[in-house]
Amino acid sequence: MTTAALSLYAVLLAASVVATWRRPLLALFLFLVGLAVHNLAMALLYGAGVRGAALDAIQAWKEVLLAVAAARVGVDAIRARRLPFRPGLVDGLALAFAVVVVIYALVPQEALGGEAGATAVLYALRHALVPVVAYFLGRSLALGFRELTRIGWTALSVAGALSLGGLIELYTVPVEWWRGSGAVGYFRHELGFDYHGPGGLPDNFAFNTSEGLFRRLVSSFISPLATAFALVVALFLSGLPLRSRRLRPVALSLVGLSLVALFFTLSRSSLIALACGLVVLALAARRRWPLAAATAVIAVAIGFAYSFPAFAPKTHFFSQDLPYQEAQAREKGGLPGGRSLALDPGEPSLRSHWDALREGVEAVLRHPQGYGLGNAGATASRFGLPVRAGESNYTETGVETGLLGVLLLVSWNLALLAGLVRAARLPSQPSFPVVQGEGDLAGPGRDEGPDRRLAAALAAAALAAVLALAVQTDVYGVPWLAYTLWWVAGALLQPVARQAPDLVLAPASAASD
Repeated sequence: MTTAALSLYAVLLAASVVATWRRPLLALFLFLVGLAVHNLAMALLYGAGVRGAALDAIQAWKEVLLAVAAARVGVDAIRARRLPFRPGLVDGLALAFAVVVVIYALVPQEALGGEAGATAVLYALRHALVPVVAYFLGRSLALGFRELTRIGWTALSVAGALSLGGLIELYTVPVEWWRGSGAVGYFRHELGFDYHGPGGLPDNFAFNTSEGLFRRLVSSFISPLATAFALVVALFLSGLPLRSRRLRPVALSLVGLSLVALFFTLSRSSLIALACGLVVLALAARRRWPLAAATAVIAVAIGFAYSFPAFAPKTHFFSQDLPYQEAQAREKGGLPGGRSLALDPGEPSLRSHWDALREGVEAVLRHPQGYGLGNAGATASRFGLPVRAGESNYTETGVETGLLGVLLLVSWNLALLAGLVRAARLPSQPSFPVVQGEGDLAGPGRDEGPDRRLAAALAAAALAAVLALAVQTDVYGVPWLAYTLWWVAGALLQPVARQAPDLVLAPASAASD
């Protein structure tokens, strides 16, 4: 099985590499689709016997394609002897953050008090730099409105598939299947995560209450949180497909399906983030209806969380799970009872998030110079190191790269958010035709100003939602977000009308061969 899997993978990867080299933008579409099924595919391969170095090689497809796209853009810039975009403040902050990350990867761990080995440092380096590389790819590749619409349709279609498949699985696939699917071994032995959910599945696979253990929608991410985060971003990007009068009923159906699935993930933070994003959308697009939509989301979320035990499918722990669960109950006390558990601030899941955030902030303030890469979050956990901060991108970054690193991370993303809002609010201007290339799909002479302003507003809303989630979650740890959202945000930071033609020319023209 391993030989067959590697042979097929080699053929598919080679074809993807060639296609990405010819058109770097293709990598974004491959990430939107491929990363949505990545976890499930890897778990099934593990269950089929593909493990160790072979599975590591297959998992590396995303890094390979990102590197190929970045290399093509770099080669084109060198040939043209100019940058493919006009550098600005946001670019400088992104570059400064990347430089600090690299420096902390090179500083010996013993000088900082860290304990990470070389492999852990490399994993943490990838974790921190993927969104930066994706952002600069977005800045370098000009996009026309048709291409942006295709991105929106791809994201919405992926969300619809995640939602439909997740809802069907939720009520038809027993937890026994998941335990034997390879997911447990993949997470535990391949990725190094020791989970304690039903049968060794992720802890948040189900929602534990005094009334019973209830399933949450996990879809192909095998995670309710990763699924919820992807659905939130896709819902904002759906604003582009919704502009199509002919296909609007299809888009509305997918949006409705995605909203239902989002509620079934029972990710309260994602629903709050969705509401925050809608507020930013109202500001960026100068519309009032997103404020009403944000209010409706919160109201429905409260009602759904209150009634969740009434219709959610029940599941169970296995005999080997009980000793750990009983020990947790003795240590932390019993579960709160009643239907309002999902809204209870003292509910164990919510309490653990806030405890982790508080402890992470204290760790950063106690050791402001940082411990070095690999000493926080999932990276530290998978390599058996002390987890000095977790469950927040900001505290994890502060623990690894010190106050300077986290301040640069926050400054870069807030500046990016402000730039997207500004791009969405710019007054209409005549736009020049984009040169022929992968971004020029709308044809010469079309005024794309209003369309791009809408796209910038939607990207700002999606980014705001994810930045809010990053307060209590490692959003970079969800590759679907890290590889796609910052790419789209970078592409929309500055409208085509404000760019000089010669600065747009390099990557677009070179990518059209």
